[in-house]
This record gives sequence, structure tokens and C-alpha cells, in this order.
Amino acid sequence: MNVLVTGGAGYIGSHTVVELLNAGHEAVIVDDLSNAKADVIDRIETITGKRPAFHQIDCADGAALRRAFASCKIDAVIHFAGFKAVGESVRKPLQYYRNNLDSTMTLLEVMEEFGCKKFIFSSSATVYGPNNPHPYKEDMPAIQSSSPYGWTKVMIERILTDYVTAHPDFCAILLRYFNPIGAHESGLLGDDPNGIPNNLMPYIGRVAAGQLEKLTIFGGDYPTPDGTCQRDYLHVVDLAVGHLKALEYAADHTGAEAINLGTGHGISVLELVHAFETANQMKLPYVIGPRRDGDLPAFWADAQKAETILGWTATHSVEDMCRSSWEFARKSAEQ
Repeated sequence: MNVLVTGGAGYIGSHTVVELLNAGHEAVIVDDLSNAKADVIDRIETITGKRPAFHQIDCADGAALRRAFASCKIDAVIHFAGFKAVGESVRKPLQYYRNNLDSTMTLLEVMEEFGCKKFIFSSSATVYGPNNPHPYKEDMPAIQSSSPYGWTKVMIERILTDYVTAHPDFCAILLRYFNPIGAHESGLLGDDPNGIPNNLMPYIGRVAAGQLEKLTIFGGDYPTPDGTCQRDYLHVVDLAVGHLKALEYAADHTGAEAINLGTGHGISVLELVHAFETANQMKLPYVIGPRRDGDLPAFWADAQKAETILGWTATHSVEDMCRSSWEFARKSAEQ
């Protein structure tokens, strides 16, 4: 199967491309490199022995996207491209709405022109919003959020659901991620954002490598056992495998289907920091700072649906996530 992967040079996208290539699929990466690096393509080739096609373009550029589709017959699309920082989205809402919504609608228009009818969407647990109890289940209302980033996911899920209603031969799988961390076992791929990281684990990695002075934990007074936010952390390779399973499912199905990808267990920020210290035999300097806009106290997944219909479960431990994250951060710091 020829799979176009938007944002395929990014953190989750690059790991998914590796799983696609290892499973015998062909991958066509579309990425504007606004939050990724071009040498990721080389690293994917080193890991898999195959070099994916790569187009450096913005997904909202319809003409450029058409050229990528015309390069080969695209059988399915996995859509990762989009801005993704909760706190930043609160400060820059228009930027998030414009980028995330425009790129998705342009992509759907071009897919329609080329007769491509399989769509795997990188959604988020943020669509469950602040009022649903955890663990989150797919049949809960997913029409709210606590940040503009999350609202873009809510809106795109609505766009896809409406599109499927109008095109009943189309399949859209809405994969609601929880909190991916970790890195590829080779140490060649991991979460390496441009600038100061917005996500927890790459920030921890840079503190551990001495590139940043200390970690700031956003909020220590939440209604949780240790006062820090609880999240459902899963290994990025498990998440990538989930996309492969979703692609296999989409091949024989139509309609829209929402599926959680998580472990089903909540871990606090402090627990993750201490797990990193234990797994890698080090101490991390950290301080407790003010709460961050848009953060919820606690949430984790009910992951039963993914196991039932995709045959997918998370297999990596928290220690695996912490060790692989440090291996990637250490290698990156040495370069």
C-alpha cells in the first residue's frame, strides 16, 4: 500500500513511517519541517534500509499537495501535520485554527480529486474536555476541550464525520492519543522539537544532558496524590504500531471510527521524573512552577476498544520509555 504521511518527519510521524516500511508498505512523507529536521529521512533509511519519498511542502498548499499525490497512486493518508502545543495554542489561537483546519480541509479536497478514501487522523484525548470522568471512553461526548489546540481536534473530527456522512465509501479512523514519550531503540529517532520543548519528556532529556538548567513542573497543587498532573504515557513505538493496525482495519471498512490509544493507566509528572531518574541512574534538578494554561488535573484512557477491534495493546513499560528517551537525548546532545 502507498501511504502518504503528513508530518512524517516529526516525532510520531517518523516512527510510524518506520513501522510502515518494515511492514512492507511504501511511504510518501509530506512535511514543511517547521518542527522537524531533514536528516530524519536519512535516519529512517538507516533503520529500515528503505528511503521514503519526501516532499517539503505545507499541507495547506493545494498545488504542492497535488504534485505529491501525482507522484504515485496514494492508497491511504495518515495525517499528523499540525501545531500541537497546548499552552502555545492558548497564546496563539488564530495560528492554531488557521494551520490545523486549513491543512486538513485542503488535504481532504486533494484526496477527493485523486480518489483516495482511507484517512487515519492524529486526534487527541483533549477532545474529551474538562467535564468527562476518567478513564475516557470513546462513547463519551467529545465535543469540548480546554484549549484551542484541543478545539482544532474536536473540529477536525466533526469535519471528518460530516465528510464520511456525505461520502459513505470513505473511511476515517480518529485515533485519540494520550501522551506519547520514548524513542526508537536505535537511538536515531525521538522527540527533538525546534527551540525550547513544550512537551515534558524532551525537556527532561535536555535537562539530563545539561542543555537546560532545570525542569519546571507546571503546577504542584492539583487535586492528585502528589499535586502534579496525571497522564497516560505510552511509548511512541506502541503508538506507531497502533497506526499500522488502524491502516489494516481501514482497508476493509468505511465510516468514521474513534479509537483511544493509551495504556489505561495514569502516571503523575513527578512519578515520571522519578522513574526517569531510577531508570537512568541520575538526579534531575527541578522546580514546581505555576500551572500552565489549558492543562487538566488528570486523565487516562479506557483502551479496550483498540484491543477489541484493532488487536492493539501498549507493550512497553514506563522504564522502557524513560531509558529510550535518555538514549536518544544523550546521542542528540553529542552531535
